[in-house]
Amino acid sequence: MSLKLKIRQLAKMLLQNCLLPILYFLCSGGSIEKGLVIFADAHHNSCPFSMRVMRARLAKREDLRIKEFYLDFGKCSKASLLRFLLDFYIAFGRAEYVFICDTFLPVSSCKKRKGTFVTQLWHSCGLLKKAGYDSEDCVPAFYKGEVFGGYDLWTVSAPCVRPIMASSCRQPIENVAAVGVSRTDIYYSKKYNARCRQRFFSAHPEAVGRTVVLWAPTFRGNAAEPYVVGEDMIEKACADKGFYLIKKLHPHMQPDDGFPTETLFAAADILVTDYSSVLFDWLIYRRPFVFFAPDLEEFDTQRGFYVDYHSFPTTVAKTADELSAALSHELDSRDPADLEALFDYHMSACDGHATDRIINEISNRKQR
Repeated sequence: MSLKLKIRQLAKMLLQNCLLPILYFLCSGGSIEKGLVIFADAHHNSCPFSMRVMRARLAKREDLRIKEFYLDFGKCSKASLLRFLLDFYIAFGRAEYVFICDTFLPVSSCKKRKGTFVTQLWHSCGLLKKAGYDSEDCVPAFYKGEVFGGYDLWTVSAPCVRPIMASSCRQPIENVAAVGVSRTDIYYSKKYNARCRQRFFSAHPEAVGRTVVLWAPTFRGNAAEPYVVGEDMIEKACADKGFYLIKKLHPHMQPDDGFPTETLFAAADILVTDYSSVLFDWLIYRRPFVFFAPDLEEFDTQRGFYVDYHSFPTTVAKTADELSAALSHELDSRDPADLEALFDYHMSACDGHATDRIINEISNRKQR
């Protein structure tokens, strides 16, 4: 870990263990405001995709009042951060419901009031690469503080995910519920998919009639020092076959082009990824995928997996030639039953009705 990253982690520890608890204490007087709902995120400046379905659903209810707090902590000024924290804590101190979908220190740093219910919607599904406290890239060993603290409910995509999520993120197992991931409901909308296809092919008419390959790799390293491998090889493999390649790198590495990854699923014929959990959203479409991992041995040694990487129903490619052959094989020969079985294991609770189940789960837990 570089010195710059260590300094950032130490600054986060100071913020979490000293400053934020004091701010919450000063702002948490008075009564809980019934019906006050907060949506908050520290990685985006607008509502993240992972919370939009839930937000739209709750916005229709007349008994609720929604307040939103979004700010990319990694790119904002100190003055903007301070203003955000003050505004958030004033609302958080009396909120009845809070929704987040990623790490969010302003919640995890405080011992919140019993009348406030916090739901972690999370932003990934299934089980693949190690995360949370199981990975130094996510939480350094020297870090002091509960990175995932303060939640009453953590929603996951299938029963197999519950024990791993509870262990890796230090959650009570009873707080982790396999009721589905809210954002995945949108993938079942015919109107959404038709709109995504129309928008993509209107912007890229040269892709019409061609096999569309979506390359969505995870980033190596950490959020402050990310990198990818294999870009030149996938470009060559697709060019040789005449396939149309869409490159979607992690937001840390690629400027916003107006086409978020989730809007491209409807237009793509096959997904190429390495260790990204984007695979599990893709499974909803029951289309083939390829694992392209030139640095598999290194990644497995340094980070590791929760499941056998070679157990997935696909071809694992490490070179341009292997990737070219893998694309042809998976497009032409993959048994749909293999993809269905994989979906059932990792995504069984993501059936288009996850948001309803989450709302019911929150209501039931609040009444206990």
